[in-house]
Amino acid sequence: MPPRTGLILTGGGARAAYQVGVLLAIAQIRRDSGVTGNPFHVIAGTSAGAINAACLASQADRFDAAVDALVGLWSTIKVADVYRSEAFDAIRTGTQWMTMMSLGWAIRRWRKTRPSSLLDNAPLAELLAKAVPLARLPQVLAQGHLDALAISGSSYSSGQHVTFYQSREPVAPWLRSQRLAVPASLTVKHLMASSAIPFIFPAQELEVDGRLEWLGDGSMRQSAPISPAIHLGAQRVLVIGAGRMQEAGQAEPRQPLVGHPSMAQIAGHALSNIFLDALAVDVERLQRINKTLSLLSPEALAATPLKPVDVLVISPSRRLDDLAGLHQHELPPAIRTLLGAVGVQGQGKAATGSALASYLLFVRGYTAELITLGMTDTLARRQDVMRFFGWSDAKREPVWARLRRQGLLVPEGEAVSG
Repeated sequence: MPPRTGLILTGGGARAAYQVGVLLAIAQIRRDSGVTGNPFHVIAGTSAGAINAACLASQADRFDAAVDALVGLWSTIKVADVYRSEAFDAIRTGTQWMTMMSLGWAIRRWRKTRPSSLLDNAPLAELLAKAVPLARLPQVLAQGHLDALAISGSSYSSGQHVTFYQSREPVAPWLRSQRLAVPASLTVKHLMASSAIPFIFPAQELEVDGRLEWLGDGSMRQSAPISPAIHLGAQRVLVIGAGRMQEAGQAEPRQPLVGHPSMAQIAGHALSNIFLDALAVDVERLQRINKTLSLLSPEALAATPLKPVDVLVISPSRRLDDLAGLHQHELPPAIRTLLGAVGVQGQGKAATGSALASYLLFVRGYTAELITLGMTDTLARRQDVMRFFGWSDAKREPVWARLRRQGLLVPEGEAVSG
Protein backbone atom coordinates (compact mmCIF):
# COMPACT_ATOMS: atom_id res chain seq x y z
CA MET A 1 0.00 0.00 0.00
CA PRO A 2 1.49 3.40 -0.98
CA PRO A 3 2.38 5.78 1.85
CA ARG A 4 -0.09 8.48 2.80
CA THR A 5 0.73 11.58 0.79
CA GLY A 6 0.34 15.07 2.18
CA LEU A 7 0.09 18.31 0.22
CA ILE A 8 1.25 21.61 1.71
CA LEU A 9 0.02 24.79 0.01
CA THR A 10 1.65 27.89 1.45
CA GLY A 11 0.53 31.51 1.56
CA GLY A 12 1.26 34.45 -0.68
CA GLY A 13 -1.85 36.29 -1.83
CA ALA A 14 -1.95 36.48 -5.63
CA ARG A 15 1.27 34.44 -5.75
CA ALA A 16 -0.81 31.34 -4.99
CA ALA A 17 -1.75 31.19 -8.68
CA TYR A 18 1.64 29.50 -9.12
CA GLN A 19 0.36 26.51 -7.13
CA VAL A 20 -2.42 26.00 -9.67
CA GLY A 21 0.11 25.59 -12.47
CA VAL A 22 1.98 23.00 -10.41
CA LEU A 23 -1.23 21.08 -9.72
CA LEU A 24 -2.17 21.26 -13.40
CA ALA A 25 1.15 19.66 -14.36
CA ILE A 26 0.81 16.99 -11.65
CA ALA A 27 -2.65 16.13 -12.96
CA GLN A 28 -1.16 15.74 -16.46
CA ILE A 29 1.73 13.54 -15.26
CA ARG A 30 -0.75 11.47 -13.26
CA ARG A 31 -2.93 10.89 -16.32
CA ASP A 32 0.11 10.04 -18.46
CA SER A 33 1.05 7.42 -15.87
CA GLY A 34 -2.38 5.80 -16.03
CA VAL A 35 -3.17 6.67 -12.40
CA THR A 36 -6.65 7.63 -11.22
CA GLY A 37 -8.11 9.04 -8.03
CA ASN A 38 -6.97 11.77 -5.68
CA PRO A 39 -3.16 11.59 -5.20
CA PHE A 40 -3.29 13.40 -1.83
CA HIS A 41 -4.59 11.84 1.39
CA VAL A 42 -4.01 14.92 3.57
CA ILE A 43 -4.19 18.53 2.34
CA ALA A 44 -3.00 21.47 4.43
CA GLY A 45 -3.25 25.09 3.35
CA THR A 46 -2.31 28.48 4.68
CA SER A 47 -3.39 31.96 3.57
CA ALA A 48 -4.24 31.95 -0.15
CA GLY A 49 -2.95 28.38 -0.19
CA ALA A 50 -5.83 27.54 2.15
CA ILE A 51 -8.27 28.58 -0.58
CA ASN A 52 -6.60 26.26 -3.08
CA ALA A 53 -6.45 23.50 -0.47
CA ALA A 54 -10.16 23.80 0.34
CA CYS A 55 -11.12 23.76 -3.34
CA LEU A 56 -9.09 20.57 -3.90
CA ALA A 57 -10.25 18.87 -0.71
CA SER A 58 -13.95 19.53 -1.22
CA GLN A 59 -13.70 17.95 -4.68
CA ALA A 60 -11.25 15.17 -3.84
CA ASP A 61 -13.52 12.66 -5.56
CA ARG A 62 -12.94 14.45 -8.88
CA PHE A 63 -9.34 15.63 -8.78
CA ASP A 64 -9.06 16.68 -12.43
CA ALA A 65 -12.27 18.71 -12.22
CA ALA A 66 -11.02 20.37 -9.02
CA VAL A 67 -7.77 21.41 -10.71
CA ASP A 68 -9.69 22.67 -13.74
CA ALA A 69 -11.91 24.71 -11.41
CA LEU A 70 -8.82 26.29 -9.84
CA VAL A 71 -7.40 27.10 -13.27
CA GLY A 72 -10.69 28.75 -14.21
CA LEU A 73 -10.77 30.72 -10.97
CA TRP A 74 -7.19 32.03 -11.07
CA SER A 75 -6.96 32.66 -14.81
CA THR A 76 -9.99 34.97 -14.77
CA ILE A 77 -9.69 36.56 -11.33
CA LYS A 78 -9.89 40.35 -11.02
CA VAL A 79 -8.93 42.75 -8.26
CA ALA A 80 -12.62 43.54 -7.74
CA ASP A 81 -13.24 39.85 -6.98
CA VAL A 82 -10.90 40.03 -3.98
CA TYR A 83 -11.03 43.55 -2.57
CA ARG A 84 -12.88 46.77 -3.27
CA SER A 85 -11.12 48.69 -6.01
CA GLU A 86 -13.63 51.43 -6.79
CA ALA A 87 -11.95 54.81 -6.51
CA PHE A 88 -14.06 56.14 -3.64
CA ASP A 89 -14.07 52.96 -1.53
CA ALA A 90 -10.40 52.09 -2.00
CA ILE A 91 -8.99 55.56 -1.43
CA ARG A 92 -11.35 56.32 1.46
CA THR A 93 -10.45 53.13 3.35
CA GLY A 94 -6.76 53.30 2.49
CA THR A 95 -6.37 56.98 3.28
CA GLN A 96 -8.16 56.58 6.61
CA TRP A 97 -5.92 53.65 7.50
CA MET A 98 -2.67 55.42 6.61
CA THR A 99 -3.76 58.60 8.37
CA MET A 100 -4.68 56.60 11.47
CA MET A 101 -1.27 54.91 11.42
CA SER A 102 0.49 58.27 11.49
CA LEU A 103 -1.91 60.59 13.33
CA GLY A 104 -4.81 58.55 14.62
CA TRP A 105 -3.47 58.16 18.12
CA ALA A 106 -3.80 61.93 18.53
CA ILE A 107 -7.26 62.39 17.08
CA ARG A 108 -10.26 61.34 19.14
CA ARG A 109 -12.60 60.86 16.21
CA TRP A 110 -10.56 57.94 14.86
CA ARG A 111 -11.72 55.92 17.86
CA LYS A 112 -15.14 55.70 16.25
CA THR A 113 -14.19 55.50 12.56
CA ARG A 114 -10.78 53.82 12.51
CA PRO A 115 -10.61 51.21 9.71
CA SER A 116 -9.39 47.70 10.50
CA SER A 117 -7.22 47.26 7.40
CA LEU A 118 -5.76 48.94 4.35
CA LEU A 119 -8.20 47.21 1.98
CA ASP A 120 -11.74 45.82 2.26
CA ASN A 121 -11.83 42.20 1.06
CA ALA A 122 -15.59 41.66 1.44
CA PRO A 123 -15.85 40.63 -2.26
CA LEU A 124 -13.55 37.67 -1.52
CA ALA A 125 -16.11 36.12 0.84
CA GLU A 126 -18.73 36.24 -1.92
CA LEU A 127 -16.30 34.69 -4.41
CA LEU A 128 -15.34 31.86 -2.06
CA ALA A 129 -18.96 31.03 -1.26
CA LYS A 130 -19.48 30.38 -4.97
CA ALA A 131 -16.11 28.88 -5.92
CA VAL A 132 -15.29 26.57 -2.99
CA PRO A 133 -17.96 23.89 -2.35
CA LEU A 134 -17.06 23.23 1.28
CA ALA A 135 -20.50 21.72 1.86
CA ARG A 136 -19.23 18.65 -0.02
CA LEU A 137 -16.30 18.10 2.37
CA PRO A 138 -18.10 15.81 4.89
CA GLN A 139 -19.31 13.59 2.05
CA VAL A 140 -15.87 13.43 0.43
CA LEU A 141 -14.28 12.50 3.76
CA ALA A 142 -16.93 9.89 4.58
CA GLN A 143 -16.46 8.22 1.20
CA GLY A 144 -12.71 7.91 1.78
CA HIS A 145 -11.54 10.18 -1.04
CA LEU A 146 -9.62 12.24 1.53
CA ASP A 147 -8.36 11.70 5.07
CA ALA A 148 -8.12 15.30 6.30
CA LEU A 149 -8.06 18.99 5.45
CA ALA A 150 -6.19 21.51 7.63
CA ILE A 151 -6.46 25.31 7.48
CA SER A 152 -4.13 27.49 9.58
CA GLY A 153 -4.61 30.92 11.10
CA SER A 154 -2.87 33.15 13.62
CA SER A 155 -4.70 34.42 16.68
CA TYR A 156 -4.28 38.08 17.53
CA SER A 157 -6.20 37.36 20.75
CA SER A 158 -3.97 34.65 22.20
CA GLY A 159 -0.80 35.00 20.13
CA GLN A 160 -0.99 31.33 19.14
CA HIS A 161 -0.82 29.75 15.73
CA VAL A 162 -4.02 27.74 15.26
CA THR A 163 -4.63 24.85 12.85
CA PHE A 164 -8.28 24.02 12.24
CA TYR A 165 -8.79 20.55 10.80
CA GLN A 166 -11.59 18.32 9.59
CA SER A 167 -10.82 14.61 9.27
CA ARG A 168 -12.40 11.32 8.22
CA GLU A 169 -11.37 9.54 11.43
CA PRO A 170 -11.06 11.25 14.83
CA VAL A 171 -7.59 12.76 15.35
CA ALA A 172 -6.53 13.91 18.80
CA PRO A 173 -5.73 17.67 18.85
CA TRP A 174 -2.07 18.49 19.35
CA LEU A 175 -0.48 21.26 21.35
CA ARG A 176 3.04 22.59 20.87
CA SER A 177 4.82 25.75 21.89
CA GLN A 178 2.79 28.71 20.57
CA ARG A 179 0.68 26.49 18.31
CA LEU A 180 -2.36 24.31 18.72
CA ALA A 181 -4.78 22.30 16.62
CA VAL A 182 -8.56 22.44 16.84
CA PRO A 183 -11.05 20.09 15.12
CA ALA A 184 -13.74 22.10 13.34
CA SER A 185 -16.32 22.10 10.59
CA LEU A 186 -14.46 24.28 8.12
CA THR A 187 -16.23 27.25 6.54
CA VAL A 188 -15.55 30.21 4.29
CA LYS A 189 -14.85 32.24 7.42
CA HIS A 190 -11.86 29.98 8.19
CA LEU A 191 -10.55 30.68 4.69
CA MET A 192 -11.08 34.42 5.16
CA ALA A 193 -9.15 34.35 8.44
CA SER A 194 -6.30 32.27 7.07
CA SER A 195 -5.87 34.62 4.08
CA ALA A 196 -6.18 37.92 6.00
CA ILE A 197 -2.75 39.36 5.16
CA PRO A 198 -1.64 41.49 8.13
CA PHE A 199 -2.44 45.22 7.86
CA ILE A 200 -3.88 44.70 4.35
CA PHE A 201 -7.02 42.61 5.04
CA PRO A 202 -9.17 42.59 8.21
CA ALA A 203 -8.99 39.86 10.87
CA GLN A 204 -11.89 37.44 11.32
CA GLU A 205 -13.57 36.28 14.52
CA LEU A 206 -13.64 32.49 14.99
CA GLU A 207 -14.31 30.07 17.82
CA VAL A 208 -11.19 28.46 19.30
CA ASP A 209 -11.76 25.90 22.06
CA GLY A 210 -15.12 27.42 22.98
CA ARG A 211 -14.08 31.08 22.98
CA LEU A 212 -14.16 33.73 20.26
CA GLU A 213 -10.78 34.99 19.04
CA TRP A 214 -9.63 37.32 16.27
CA LEU A 215 -7.50 35.54 13.69
CA GLY A 216 -5.43 36.69 10.76
CA ASP A 217 -3.13 35.23 8.13
CA GLY A 218 -1.95 31.72 8.97
CA SER A 219 1.57 32.41 7.75
CA MET A 220 2.22 34.59 10.80
CA ARG A 221 3.96 32.74 13.64
CA GLN A 222 3.87 29.57 11.56
CA SER A 223 7.09 27.98 12.78
CA ALA A 224 6.35 24.50 11.36
CA PRO A 225 4.28 24.68 8.14
CA ILE A 226 4.72 20.95 7.38
CA SER A 227 3.66 19.84 10.88
CA PRO A 228 -0.16 19.70 10.36
CA ALA A 229 0.12 17.19 7.51
CA ILE A 230 2.43 14.97 9.57
CA HIS A 231 0.11 15.10 12.60
CA LEU A 232 -2.80 14.13 10.36
CA GLY A 233 -1.01 11.03 9.11
CA ALA A 234 1.04 12.03 6.05
CA GLN A 235 4.11 9.85 5.53
CA ARG A 236 5.48 11.81 2.58
CA VAL A 237 4.84 15.45 1.73
CA LEU A 238 4.72 17.55 -1.42
CA VAL A 239 5.29 21.23 -0.64
CA ILE A 240 4.31 23.85 -3.20
CA GLY A 241 5.81 27.22 -2.35
CA ALA A 242 4.82 30.64 -3.59
CA GLY A 243 8.30 32.17 -3.63
CA ARG A 244 11.85 31.16 -4.40
CA MET A 245 13.57 28.96 -1.85
CA GLN A 246 17.32 29.28 -2.34
CA GLU A 247 19.72 26.71 -1.01
CA ALA A 248 21.89 27.99 1.83
CA GLY A 249 24.59 30.26 0.45
CA GLN A 250 23.03 30.29 -3.04
CA ALA A 251 20.91 33.44 -2.83
CA GLU A 252 21.26 35.57 -5.95
CA PRO A 253 22.66 39.11 -5.62
CA ARG A 254 20.23 41.98 -5.94
CA GLN A 255 20.74 45.57 -6.96
CA PRO A 256 21.91 47.56 -3.92
CA LEU A 257 19.24 49.76 -2.37
CA VAL A 258 19.77 53.46 -3.05
CA GLY A 259 18.47 55.75 -0.32
CA HIS A 260 16.13 54.91 2.51
CA PRO A 261 13.70 52.05 1.73
CA SER A 262 10.11 53.05 1.04
CA MET A 263 7.18 51.78 3.10
CA ALA A 264 6.37 49.43 0.22
CA GLN A 265 9.87 47.96 0.23
CA ILE A 266 9.78 47.45 3.99
CA ALA A 267 6.28 45.91 3.81
CA GLY A 268 7.36 43.61 0.96
CA HIS A 269 10.40 42.50 2.97
CA ALA A 270 8.21 41.83 6.01
CA LEU A 271 5.68 39.83 4.00
CA SER A 272 8.45 37.76 2.42
CA ASN A 273 9.65 36.97 5.93
CA ILE A 274 6.14 35.92 6.95
CA PHE A 275 5.35 33.85 3.88
CA LEU A 276 8.68 32.31 2.87
CA ASP A 277 11.23 32.03 5.66
CA ALA A 278 9.40 29.62 7.98
CA LEU A 279 8.79 27.18 5.14
CA ALA A 280 12.43 27.16 4.07
CA VAL A 281 13.55 26.56 7.66
CA ASP A 282 11.00 23.76 8.18
CA VAL A 283 12.06 21.99 4.99
CA GLU A 284 15.71 22.19 6.04
CA ARG A 285 14.79 20.84 9.48
CA LEU A 286 12.94 17.90 7.95
CA GLN A 287 15.83 17.13 5.62
CA ARG A 288 18.29 17.17 8.55
CA ILE A 289 16.07 14.79 10.53
CA ASN A 290 15.85 12.45 7.53
CA LYS A 291 19.64 12.50 7.14
CA THR A 292 20.16 11.78 10.83
CA LEU A 293 17.66 8.91 10.78
CA SER A 294 19.41 7.41 7.77
CA LEU A 295 22.53 7.01 9.90
CA LEU A 296 20.77 4.95 12.58
CA SER A 297 20.83 1.20 12.75
CA PRO A 298 17.51 -0.62 12.17
CA GLU A 299 17.30 -1.30 15.93
CA ALA A 300 17.88 2.35 16.85
CA LEU A 301 15.43 3.52 14.20
CA ALA A 302 12.76 1.21 15.57
CA ALA A 303 13.32 2.62 19.06
CA THR A 304 12.74 6.27 18.12
CA PRO A 305 9.28 7.82 17.55
CA LEU A 306 10.75 9.83 14.65
CA LYS A 307 10.23 8.44 11.17
CA PRO A 308 11.75 9.61 7.90
CA VAL A 309 9.38 11.70 5.78
CA ASP A 310 10.03 11.97 2.07
CA VAL A 311 9.61 15.58 0.99
CA LEU A 312 9.47 17.12 -2.47
CA VAL A 313 9.49 20.91 -2.77
CA ILE A 314 8.38 22.71 -5.93
CA SER A 315 8.79 26.48 -5.90
CA PRO A 316 9.13 29.23 -8.52
CA SER A 317 12.26 29.30 -10.64
CA ARG A 318 11.85 33.05 -11.10
CA ARG A 319 11.51 35.89 -8.61
CA LEU A 320 7.83 36.65 -8.42
CA ASP A 321 8.39 40.25 -7.36
CA ASP A 322 10.34 40.79 -10.61
CA LEU A 323 7.45 39.24 -12.52
CA ALA A 324 5.02 41.45 -10.61
CA GLY A 325 6.94 44.51 -11.73
CA LEU A 326 5.91 43.73 -15.30
CA HIS A 327 2.23 43.79 -14.37
CA GLN A 328 1.69 46.24 -11.50
CA HIS A 329 0.55 48.88 -14.01
CA GLU A 330 -2.49 46.64 -14.65
CA LEU A 331 -3.91 47.39 -11.21
CA PRO A 332 -7.02 49.61 -11.13
CA PRO A 333 -6.14 53.34 -11.03
CA ALA A 334 -7.42 53.80 -7.46
CA ILE A 335 -5.27 50.92 -6.18
CA ARG A 336 -2.23 52.21 -8.10
CA THR A 337 -2.75 55.60 -6.49
CA LEU A 338 -3.11 54.08 -3.04
CA LEU A 339 -0.05 51.83 -3.35
CA GLY A 340 1.90 54.58 -5.07
CA ALA A 341 1.59 56.61 -1.87
CA VAL A 342 3.70 53.99 -0.07
CA GLY A 343 6.23 53.44 -2.88
CA VAL A 344 4.79 50.96 -5.41
CA GLN A 345 5.68 52.64 -8.68
CA GLY A 346 6.95 52.09 -12.21
CA GLN A 347 6.95 49.09 -14.50
CA GLY A 348 9.38 46.34 -15.47
CA LYS A 349 13.00 46.85 -14.43
CA ALA A 350 12.17 50.38 -13.29
CA ALA A 351 9.46 49.14 -10.90
CA THR A 352 9.81 49.67 -7.16
CA GLY A 353 7.81 48.11 -4.35
CA SER A 354 7.02 45.08 -6.50
CA ALA A 355 7.43 42.62 -3.63
CA LEU A 356 4.39 44.20 -1.93
CA ALA A 357 2.49 44.42 -5.22
CA SER A 358 3.13 40.73 -5.94
CA TYR A 359 0.75 39.75 -3.12
CA LEU A 360 -2.06 42.04 -4.33
CA LEU A 361 -1.82 41.62 -8.11
CA PHE A 362 -5.07 39.81 -8.74
CA VAL A 363 -4.93 40.63 -12.46
CA ARG A 364 -5.19 38.13 -15.28
CA GLY A 365 -1.86 38.87 -16.93
CA TYR A 366 0.06 38.17 -13.73
CA THR A 367 -1.90 35.13 -12.53
CA ALA A 368 -1.82 33.57 -16.01
CA GLU A 369 1.97 33.92 -16.10
CA LEU A 370 2.21 32.35 -12.65
CA ILE A 371 0.08 29.38 -13.73
CA THR A 372 2.30 28.90 -16.80
CA LEU A 373 5.44 29.17 -14.67
CA GLY A 374 4.13 26.60 -12.19
CA MET A 375 3.30 24.17 -14.96
CA THR A 376 6.66 24.67 -16.69
CA ASP A 377 8.65 24.27 -13.46
CA THR A 378 6.83 21.05 -12.61
CA LEU A 379 7.07 19.45 -16.04
CA ALA A 380 10.81 20.20 -15.96
CA ARG A 381 10.93 18.02 -12.82
CA ARG A 382 8.77 15.26 -14.22
CA GLN A 383 11.13 12.51 -13.07
CA ASP A 384 11.25 13.91 -9.52
CA VAL A 385 7.44 13.97 -9.40
CA MET A 386 7.14 10.42 -10.70
CA ARG A 387 9.75 9.14 -8.26
CA PHE A 388 7.99 10.87 -5.36
CA PHE A 389 4.60 9.34 -6.18
CA GLY A 390 5.98 6.03 -7.43
CA TRP A 391 4.40 6.53 -10.82
CA SER A 392 5.66 4.95 -14.04
CA ASP A 393 5.68 5.92 -17.70
CA ALA A 394 4.77 2.34 -18.60
CA LYS A 395 1.13 3.26 -19.21
CA ARG A 396 1.82 6.57 -20.85
CA GLU A 397 -0.19 6.97 -24.05
CA PRO A 398 1.96 8.00 -27.03
CA VAL A 399 1.19 11.43 -28.40
CA TRP A 400 0.22 10.01 -31.81
CA ALA A 401 -2.23 7.57 -30.19
CA ARG A 402 -3.88 10.32 -28.18
CA LEU A 403 -4.23 12.52 -31.27
CA ARG A 404 -5.72 9.61 -33.25
CA ARG A 405 -8.17 8.87 -30.42
CA GLN A 406 -9.24 12.52 -30.43
CA GLY A 407 -9.84 12.39 -34.20
CA LEU A 408 -6.90 14.64 -35.01
CA LEU A 409 -5.01 11.89 -36.91
CA VAL A 410 -6.33 9.42 -39.46
CA PRO A 411 -6.23 5.72 -38.40
CA GLU A 412 -3.00 3.90 -39.06
CA GLY A 413 -2.81 2.49 -42.60
CA GLU A 414 -5.23 4.96 -44.14
CA ALA A 415 -3.92 7.34 -46.76
CA VAL A 416 -3.89 11.04 -46.12
CA SER A 417 -5.75 12.75 -48.89
CA GLY A 418 -4.81 16.05 -50.43
